[in-house]
Amino acid sequence: MQENLSSHYDHTATEKTSQQHWERTEAFKAVEDATKPKYYCLSMFPYPSGKLHMGHVRNYTIGDVLTRFHKMRGFNVMQPMGWDAFGLPAENAAIANKVPPAKWTFDNIDYMKGQLKSLGFAIDWSRELATCTPEYYKWNQWLFLRMLEKGIAYPKTQVVNWDPVDMTVLANEQVIDGRGWRTGAVVEKREIPGYYLAITQYAEELLGDLDTLENWPERVRLMQANWIGKSTGVRFAFPHDIKDESGALIGDGKLWVFTTRADTIMGVTFCAVAAEHPLATHAAQNNPELAAFIAKCKSGSVMEADMATMEKEGLRTGLFVTHPLTGEQVEVWVGNYVLMSYGDGAVMAVPAHDERDFGFAKKYDLPIKQVIAVGDKSFSTDAWQEWYGSKEGQTINSGKYDGLGYAAAVDAIADDLVAKNIGEKKTQWRLRDWGISRQRYWGCPIPIIHCADCGSVPVPDDQLPVVLPTDCVPDGSGNPLNKLSSFLDCACPKCGKPARRETDTMDTFVDSSWYYARFATPGNDKAMADERADYWMPVDQYIGGIEHAILHLLYSRFWTKVMGDLGLVKYREPFKRLLTQGMVLNHLFSRRSDKTGIEWFAPEEIDLIKDEAGRVTGATAKRDGNPVDYGGYGTMSKSKRNGVDPNAMIEQYGADTSRFFMMFTAPPEQTLEWSDAGIEGSYRFLKRVWAFGNVFANEVRSKLPAQRELATAKLPDNLATLRREIHLNLKQANYDLGKQQFNTVASSCMKMLNALEKAPRDSSLAAEVIEECFGILLRVLSPITPHITHVLWADLGYGDDILQATWPEPLEAALVQDEIELVLQVLGKTRGSIKVPAGADNKAIEAIALASEVAVKFMEGKPAKKVIVVPGRLVNIVC
Repeated sequence: MQENLSSHYDHTATEKTSQQHWERTEAFKAVEDATKPKYYCLSMFPYPSGKLHMGHVRNYTIGDVLTRFHKMRGFNVMQPMGWDAFGLPAENAAIANKVPPAKWTFDNIDYMKGQLKSLGFAIDWSRELATCTPEYYKWNQWLFLRMLEKGIAYPKTQVVNWDPVDMTVLANEQVIDGRGWRTGAVVEKREIPGYYLAITQYAEELLGDLDTLENWPERVRLMQANWIGKSTGVRFAFPHDIKDESGALIGDGKLWVFTTRADTIMGVTFCAVAAEHPLATHAAQNNPELAAFIAKCKSGSVMEADMATMEKEGLRTGLFVTHPLTGEQVEVWVGNYVLMSYGDGAVMAVPAHDERDFGFAKKYDLPIKQVIAVGDKSFSTDAWQEWYGSKEGQTINSGKYDGLGYAAAVDAIADDLVAKNIGEKKTQWRLRDWGISRQRYWGCPIPIIHCADCGSVPVPDDQLPVVLPTDCVPDGSGNPLNKLSSFLDCACPKCGKPARRETDTMDTFVDSSWYYARFATPGNDKAMADERADYWMPVDQYIGGIEHAILHLLYSRFWTKVMGDLGLVKYREPFKRLLTQGMVLNHLFSRRSDKTGIEWFAPEEIDLIKDEAGRVTGATAKRDGNPVDYGGYGTMSKSKRNGVDPNAMIEQYGADTSRFFMMFTAPPEQTLEWSDAGIEGSYRFLKRVWAFGNVFANEVRSKLPAQRELATAKLPDNLATLRREIHLNLKQANYDLGKQQFNTVASSCMKMLNALEKAPRDSSLAAEVIEECFGILLRVLSPITPHITHVLWADLGYGDDILQATWPEPLEAALVQDEIELVLQVLGKTRGSIKVPAGADNKAIEAIALASEVAVKFMEGKPAKKVIVVPGRLVNIVC
């Protein structure tokens, strides 16, 4: 116990003292302990891009609050940290800076690790990993080979975006208006060999097990279900007699499609095929306009988000297929919204009952035929109405199928298609197998050797890992591994003849699909996972952005199931509970110029103009006083210059202030609007906490009696009220922590401090109450602001380490009230209040109310006709 607590709050000294203590005592080192309940808290690990941003700070503070809370509640806690360190940004930085990606990556890791440590996170750094180290990615390669043996991994050709200038494959998001994002070159579609993982083999289990994830946000489960996309429908063919140059029927004379709305088949007015479809290729041979349109389609994005919002375009092929039930000729179009990779690369178009088809038909003046009626609703081709797509109606204009409901129509039509040997009922999945081959350097090498005699040969286990050279400097002319003989040249494992290594690397989603299990198995170079993973897994709490709700989480779930089937782990789902935190927002300021385009301004470069209510109505630039455009709040972004440097915040206000602001300002799932005033307010609160620590040290501690009496003493009203308020706020805080509503936990702490600051300090009993109540405040506040509470706890004599303290629980004795206050109403109007014994029945309450001075005054001598008692709230006298 320190005799003289510093009179002012020095956040720098406080945080240094606390962090040195945690490092010296290895406070956060996790060791398996079967005698305690375990709690594995994991935040999605960061990409080492150079600096943490406030989104990182918020994400990791949420995890740290939960980690510290559970540690103080007696759980054996693990919170690890690592680096998602492979990927294209490192290659781009290497090209720009002319340094190896490895150097750029590890320099960034060193810097960001320092930032994380400065925030006081309870991380077990002994488990740190980086996915770009051979010790880690060896197991990517090992499991890939096991998948290859089981047929889960397999080779096939894939269509990719090829930049002919950089001579590299581009991700879909790197293709902008058909051109490479960096070179501006027209992107080509190429078919090249690559490896796929058969995630579709697990589609049913991935979908079904979503029902077991009760502690995941419902919208995330829905997003995953939609992505997996189980559809029950009918696959059938439109016959045709279209032949290729050799005279053979294209596709055996059948254009196959899949539909979940077979009840609308009589409303088909055209078919649309993908640009890569054989019918499109055939039609384009003697049609330059169509050939140009197909080339344009092939250069476009195939991202589903883009496909949903892009303008739907098409061109006639001049070809016709036959309706399988009516025998009518159906025109074939090429549509830019049809993907060859989904289904059969063709769709039947029913403009009357599909909104996309309706828009397309209106654009190109194609027939629209109604075949579903819903009640007496009137159908018009003027504009789409929501009910057009309903399954609630009955078939019309459908010949023998007229009058049938959805299910009956689907069954009848499917039966007829089956009878004609041209269709079948089928379950189809939107999910596609995962292509993991990337024609890029900075990634995990695919462990395959190409031999002229033996073909593609897996690298033997005893030659793993295939180590990626770390001294290559990409220059934008393609994968440097293709020019590196020391990597390329090797001997075939089968025949011993000269061979060449595979230069493709794995998708970085592979790296992040199992890192959680490796955190539980540090240092094991003999196995991917061991019994320690069985102890820690599954992760009890996973935290990360909603942007990872589909692919990362889906791939992690798939990877876990594969590991389970290979006998590596005993669990089927990796994450018990999921929290998706909201984004951190800040003001956006910009100015548009004919010469420079949009120029963005940092908030500190701006003078705000506000109205009388304090709302921002405009802004000017400090440098020239001229107006700038105020864009409201937007996600913090380097490009828009509205980020806030965590280092600057920590230096000026301290890590605890940043952490408190992040937790207090908004519930964790909601967006958080940055506010300088909010940061200042958080800092003032912590200074008040420190100031009350001085009050305790200088005015309270000396009054504490040697023999404590609080457990048995009858407290005077003012002390009983104080104690009750603290324990009520403690009860609420514990409830909110269970609900992960940290903003209201922070609010409860503020209420506790408000009560303590008003507390009497004139007796030994008051000193005991304050000692208990301030101890509660420090412990509840500790997970959010661990540094200040650590120092105050130790220096005020509560104990050596607040982390080792027992988490407080509200005492029923403290919550009991001898008297309660009720609102008093006369004729429904509030006139005052009365105090009644806590256990008084209604008759006693009525008597006290009628005898009160307030009641006598406002009843004006009239007798009471009725007295209404609302227990615990009010009394209303009707006279």
